Amino acid sequence: MPKSLISPDALRTMLGRVSVLDVRWTLQQGSGRPDYERGHVPGAVFVDLEAVFSGPPGKGGRHPMPSVEALQDGLREAGVTGTQPVVVYDHGDGMAAARAWWLLRWAGHPTVYVLDGGFPAWTFDVEQSAPVIKPGDFMVRPGNMPMIDADGAQELAATGILLDVRAPERYRGEMEPIDPVAGHIPGAINYPDGAQIELPDGVPLGAYCGSGITAARTVLRLHEQGKEAALYVGSWSDWITDPQRPIATDAP
Repeated sequence: MPKSLISPDALRTMLGRVSVLDVRWTLQQGSGRPDYERGHVPGAVFVDLEAVFSGPPGKGGRHPMPSVEALQDGLREAGVTGTQPVVVYDHGDGMAAARAWWLLRWAGHPTVYVLDGGFPAWTFDVEQSAPVIKPGDFMVRPGNMPMIDADGAQELAATGILLDVRAPERYRGEMEPIDPVAGHIPGAINYPDGAQIELPDGVPLGAYCGSGITAARTVLRLHEQGKEAALYVGSWSDWITDPQRPIATDAP
């Protein structure tokens, strides 16, 4: 399984031969465009995570899947082609970059990297002006990464391993700072993002979080360990939109 992290040194040698996407974003502040304008990797194009790598919030959750058309249009506007490798980076925590990595892989792009350490790890020259972009020709081919919806998450919790990567207190329903309902999907195992636990080989894996951003980082980390996990993109914020879905507040 090919690795998806790239070092700043390696990226530096590839500039001009790769599409570099700056996807800086935080849950608290939203778009990182102001950071991009203060300085970015030379040749990098800013791509708004919530405009391109997410659909409008609603019944599908706070960060649901974008439409194929919106994703394709956004990537082409950023100059993404079907043949040139893509490197994505964020503020350094890897969450936004992992979401972009996952969407690009899901859309069928053959070569996608995440800059290890994000922009803080880039110690070379930076630019402040946006590059002139030639529109790309990338064609989205959906379905190239494993993905589950609410029904799939419920089934996986019963037949495989469904990881809830939120903080333990959110999993247990003791507090919920973002979504209107607390708790977790029955049968899910709490695996706080970044935790080190042994996961058996050969067992179907899936991951969810609050809205499918942090869980994408977990999927990337598992990928780097040689394990493939399905992403529940809508995650908890989608699960709770249907009051008929069960909610647990105790360990499975």
